[in-house]
Amino acid sequence: MAAPAWSQDHAQHGGHAPPAPSPKVEQPVQPIPALTDADRAAAFPELGHSMQHASDFNHYLLVDRLEAVDLDHGSGQAWELQGWLGGDVNRLWLRSEGERARGHTESADVELLYGHSVSPWWDVVTGVKHDFKPGDSQSWAALGVQGMAPYKFEIEATAYLGEGGRSAASFEVEYDVLLTNRLILQPLLEAEVYGKDDARRGIGSGLSTVEAGLRLRYEFTRKFAPYIGVSHERAFGDTADFRRQDGEDSRDTRWVAGVRFWF
Repeated sequence: MAAPAWSQDHAQHGGHAPPAPSPKVEQPVQPIPALTDADRAAAFPELGHSMQHASDFNHYLLVDRLEAVDLDHGSGQAWELQGWLGGDVNRLWLRSEGERARGHTESADVELLYGHSVSPWWDVVTGVKHDFKPGDSQSWAALGVQGMAPYKFEIEATAYLGEGGRSAASFEVEYDVLLTNRLILQPLLEAEVYGKDDARRGIGSGLSTVEAGLRLRYEFTRKFAPYIGVSHERAFGDTADFRRQDGEDSRDTRWVAGVRFWF
């Protein structure tokens, strides 16, 4: 009996089944047209223009704190602001902060700094700082870094060198906790260190003061937000001794209310 045809073909191919026929590829009825610039502009209107900035020179001013302070005897005010002029890499920075209590300015300073970007999130700054209060005014040379650390902690760390070999350093860190898209809780920690005693200004060497604050703001817009909060400051070492000699407490807790805005 003759072997079936499929068996003969199987033998001719060395015991392997014949290959399956290739599937038929259907061609589109109409070819896909080439993508044009007009198609890209229609799909992504914002990409229809140059990706460069409108100007190489920009500006920004943030009044981070402008607040009324509830003191043990009377009331006071406090402010902290920073701003810059320039481009993405080189900027001229302005920083200032101060406090008033019972109608008198207790502390006030202003810093004018040149900042150079060393990474997408960090600037190195150098310039001058001038203290108006407390005591007689004095100037300092300044060098520091500022920027955003991992997990979005905003940090400023600056060292100062003044007349007569005086030295100082300040460190500030703050963080925004988004409770909702508009309700934001901002913890803040600030510390100051000095190299020498300065009895005229009530400042002792070493760790001088540490301030911790907690402020809750509501952003009606991204540019304007009122807030309430609490701030606690503690003096250490000789600074605490100087305050006690002047009849002041080395610790102070205050309720605050103010606004934060930028433009």
